[in-house]
Amino acid sequence: MARNMDLFEKIGIDGSYLVIGALAGMLLLFILYIVLLSQHNKLKKKYNKFMEGADGSSLEQSILQRFQEIDAIKQDNETNNKDINHIKERLSFAYQKMAVIKYDAFQEMGGKLSFSLCMLDETNNGFIITSMHSTREGCYTYVKEIIKGESFVLLSEEEKEALDEAKNKSI
Repeated sequence: MARNMDLFEKIGIDGSYLVIGALAGMLLLFILYIVLLSQHNKLKKKYNKFMEGADGSSLEQSILQRFQEIDAIKQDNETNNKDINHIKERLSFAYQKMAVIKYDAFQEMGGKLSFSLCMLDETNNGFIITSMHSTREGCYTYVKEIIKGESFVLLSEEEKEALDEAKNKSI
């Protein structure tokens, strides 16, 4: 040991400073150990609370159940999208635009009992029903086909008005 002291004296270091430095290092390491131990205990408490009342397998089962629910929701969403697209396709052929023009066909005193009803689908295909009422001669009903917003049969003013009104309606 005396030799070691001689070595420190030759270098110019006092051995007591070396011992004090080592003790300070040990004290620092001990403080760091206590801090790490405290953090470990906090983490262990959080883990135990997370796993409280269950083992790892029940937690895994809960997670798998949520994944199954997500898969079921995805499947339902795909089914809903297919149904919506099918409904849109069918709706394009349904009569969506309508207009009724009432009038007195023969200028009689019977009131406005005559009418022209125009019904069109999304692409302006459909028909016009015209019913002309007369107090003397009865009632006459006509149907005229409309293709792409046009009639290939001559239309009366009221029928033209009903057709224009129906075509201008927004879907």
